[in-house]
Amino acid sequence: MKVDLLLGLQWGDEGKGKIVDVLTSKYDIIARFQGGPNAGHTLEFDGIKHVLRTIPSGIFHENNINIIGNGVVIDPVVFKSEIDGLAKFNLDIKSKLIISRKAHLILPTHRLLDAASEASKGAAKIGSTLKGIGPTYMDKTGRNGLRIGDIELADFKERYRALANKHEEIIKFYNVPLEYNLAEMEAEFFEAIEDLKKLTFIDSEEYFAQAQRAGKSILCEGAQGSLLDVDFGTYPFVTSSNTTAAGACTGLGIAPNKIKDVYGIFKAYTTRVGSGPFPTEDFEEAGDIMAKVGNEFGSVTGRKRRCGWLDLVALKYAVQVNGVTQLMMMKGDVLSGFETLKVCTAYKYKGEVITHFPYNIEPENVTPIYTEFKGWQSDLTQMKTYEELPQELKTYIEFIEKSLEVPVQVVSVGPDRTQTINR
Repeated sequence: MKVDLLLGLQWGDEGKGKIVDVLTSKYDIIARFQGGPNAGHTLEFDGIKHVLRTIPSGIFHENNINIIGNGVVIDPVVFKSEIDGLAKFNLDIKSKLIISRKAHLILPTHRLLDAASEASKGAAKIGSTLKGIGPTYMDKTGRNGLRIGDIELADFKERYRALANKHEEIIKFYNVPLEYNLAEMEAEFFEAIEDLKKLTFIDSEEYFAQAQRAGKSILCEGAQGSLLDVDFGTYPFVTSSNTTAAGACTGLGIAPNKIKDVYGIFKAYTTRVGSGPFPTEDFEEAGDIMAKVGNEFGSVTGRKRRCGWLDLVALKYAVQVNGVTQLMMMKGDVLSGFETLKVCTAYKYKGEVITHFPYNIEPENVTPIYTEFKGWQSDLTQMKTYEELPQELKTYIEFIEKSLEVPVQVVSVGPDRTQTINR
C-alpha cells in the first residue's frame, strides 16, 4: 500500500494533468483533493487535447478508480458538461468515477455572488475566475453549505431554496448592476443534479481506509499551485482552499503519516494568471516569447498568463512547505532558443538581500536578484533520453537540484504524454 501526492509548486498551470496521466498506470486510485471548476488540467495524447475541470486526470485509464474528495467543490452544471464531453470516448464513467458525500455543491447563486463581489471591488479585484468557488468555500466554513450527500435527502430542494434566498439578499447588498435569470439557471442546475445522482456517492474517508487495508495504491491529485494556497500563498491573491500537501489530508480524510512520496511539479520558467505580485515577471520580449511558444492561455478561462523567469526563492519555499521528495520540470522545450536564461536566486527585500520567501512580495518591497545561464538552441521535443538533452539544459537542471536539495526525476519536453523523459 502506498499513498503518494502530486501537486504544483508555482501559481498553477504547471502541467499537473499531464504528469498524473503519465503516472496513472502505477496506481489503483486517483483522488482529487481540493479546488473546483476554476482549475483546468490539460492532457494531450493521440493527437487530442483534453481539458478536465473537476474529474481526476486518471479517467482515461482503464484500470483505476477516480475519486472526487470532500475538499473539492462541484458545480453540477459544469460537471455534467464535462461528462457529456467525454461521452465520445466510450469511458465507463459510472464505474470509474465516485464522489465523496462531503464535497460541497456550487449553486447558481454562488456564481452570482462571485460576480457581484468582484464587480464591487473595482480596481482592487483579485482576479477571480467567477466560477463561484470563493462563495462556496465561504459557505463551507460558515457552516451554511450544501453537500453532495444532501442531494440524497428528501428535503434537498427546501434546503436549496433557503440558501439561494439568503444569497439573493446578499447580492442586493453589493448594489452593483447584475443581470440574471435565476429561474433559467436553476432549471439547468436541477437537471444536472439528476445526472449527478446516477453516479456513486461514498463516505470517502472510510473508502480510503478500506483501500489502504486492501493494499491499494493511491495518488492524490492537487488542482492548483502551492503559491495560491489560502494560508501559504500570496494572500489575498489566492484561491479559497489549501493547495499544499496538508490539503490532501483534509481534502480526502487520509492521515498525514500515510503519505509517502510528494511529487512537486514546476515549469522551467514561471507564469501567473490574474492579479497579484510576481517578482520575476518579464515585461520585455522574453515574456512574450514564453507566452507564445508555451501557449500560455488558461485551459478553462482562456486568460493570457503573465510570464517570467524561474523564481528559486519561491520554489524553495513551496518545496519546503510541501515536503517534496521528487521534482518534475515541465516545459523545458519552451526555453529553447534563448541566448541567455535568468534564474532568481535571492530577493533584495527592503534593502536587505534574503533567500527566503517573505510575508510581502509586492514590487515596492522586492527586487529579484538573478543568476544567468547560457541557453540552448536545440529542439527538445523529439528527444527521448536525458543523455540527448543539450549540456546547457543539464547544467540548468543540476543547478536547480543543488539549490532545492531535491532531485529532478522527470523532464517534460512537450505536451504529449510520450514527450516525457525519466532520469
